[in-house]
Amino acid sequence: MQKKTDKFFDKIVRKDYNNELEKILEKKTFDENTKSMLLSILYKIETAYKDYEKVKPNVEEKEEFIQAIITTIRNHCDDIRIVKLNSTESEMLGDKTFLVEKNKKRIICYPIERKLLYCIAKINKNEKIIKANHPIIDRTLSDLINVGNNINTVEPMRDFNGYSWTTIPKEIESIYHNLVYQNIRMLIGYQFLNKWIKNSEFIIDYLENFKDKLEEKYGKERQEEFTNLLNIISVLLVIRYNQKIKTKLEKEKKEVEAKLEKIKDNQSFVQEMTKEKRKLTKQIKQMDETLNNKNLLQEEYERRNEFLPLKEKIFSVRILSKMMAEEREEKLNKLEKVNRLLNPQNFVKLKKELEIKGYYLKLLDIPNLEEEISETVIELQKIFLMAYQTKIKTVNTKQELMKLIYEFRYYCLLPVNDRKTIMEIEEIEDKIEQVQRLLIEKAHEIKLIDIFSKEKRIDYQILKNIFYVRVINLEDLYIKLIKEKDGFYIQLFDDNVFEEKIGIGSMEEINKKDLLLNGNRKVKIFN
Repeated sequence: MQKKTDKFFDKIVRKDYNNELEKILEKKTFDENTKSMLLSILYKIETAYKDYEKVKPNVEEKEEFIQAIITTIRNHCDDIRIVKLNSTESEMLGDKTFLVEKNKKRIICYPIERKLLYCIAKINKNEKIIKANHPIIDRTLSDLINVGNNINTVEPMRDFNGYSWTTIPKEIESIYHNLVYQNIRMLIGYQFLNKWIKNSEFIIDYLENFKDKLEEKYGKERQEEFTNLLNIISVLLVIRYNQKIKTKLEKEKKEVEAKLEKIKDNQSFVQEMTKEKRKLTKQIKQMDETLNNKNLLQEEYERRNEFLPLKEKIFSVRILSKMMAEEREEKLNKLEKVNRLLNPQNFVKLKKELEIKGYYLKLLDIPNLEEEISETVIELQKIFLMAYQTKIKTVNTKQELMKLIYEFRYYCLLPVNDRKTIMEIEEIEDKIEQVQRLLIEKAHEIKLIDIFSKEKRIDYQILKNIFYVRVINLEDLYIKLIKEKDGFYIQLFDDNVFEEKIGIGSMEEINKKDLLLNGNRKVKIFN
């Protein structure tokens, strides 16, 4: 009866969502094809979301997730154009599959639903979600988190269809952004991330809050290791994927290097700043004298206009007076900055800030960028996996542990590149095994899973496979032992669908008396 009631209410909710979106679309000037695509996206998310939140715990409620999409369409999308390949409008895209113009509230996109949903996720993002007192990282880490969240928004529709869960790496806009974003989400939760992404006023320093949360949960050492690698990865990914920010960083690198060269010699720097102070003070004094003397102001007006072309001439003394007042204000600001730098404490602060910038900007010189990104991302996984063990140790109930088993299964199947998932990366095999063993031991301890072999090594060989199957409901998983001439195998079943048989050891490696599974009989894995 409960299931029927749930389905009834689901239908009501679905109808309300569609009605709400349809009312919004009535007021928009989108063509019928665009409206149809938007309704189709909404329907597919509704259909898939139940499986999505089962496979991937620690996500928004369906209502919250869908409402965010509808609100974005209503408030941030005034013009959505779906263009065909080789059409005149498609020329605006160049070699891209979509274009998002936030200032015009406009999206131009090929007729690919997941790309359109990505654009909707992107269009209402603030470019900076980190305070400017974190140099370089304020831009690069903002970009990493925003892109990761855009990809995360597409996932329910991209990988779930209402009856299966399939991930095609080539359909993910950036595998690295996605993996690192999922690392962050699994360590601190989606709630904190969502608040961080919506941050625009910078009253709260979310990066510092993030560090505090990591330290509280996983210790100071893990926090420092994780955030340092995260910052480096964010810069590397911007260099690789965001040409706009990369160009600005290249320009900034030259300026920072020049400034660092200047302040190497403290005495010379002070002398230069003192000279600049005298110069600015003299200029401000002269401007004050001119602005307060009509004759001097008239002379300045004639002097400036003498060599200016007609279209650039100053048309009146009054306009000159206003221009000079603005110039004076600019020089006063420069003088204030110089005075601050002559303060020893501020000098030390400037030097430290420049050194931090220089540390990150040197990453622009890395010769093999792809290799560096790959290696740094793998190093981050090592820190993540050590932190995750701490997370497991705090769990005591079957319900909490089951969520972690689902979550870690999801993690093991995340793509690292076009060919491999996390579980296939040799450099972290040992750490993945440590986490899996810890989860299995905890599951035995609280009677969530029965022991299937008296020998721990074999028990692990059997049960580690729960982290590699793509069935939606792990609770419905059955296991069967198969004995053959060359050794022992197991099969995992989800109702009548089963995985291929998996070898767990030869006759020499396994003593049948140690096995607690009855041959050729399906046994439920989770209690």
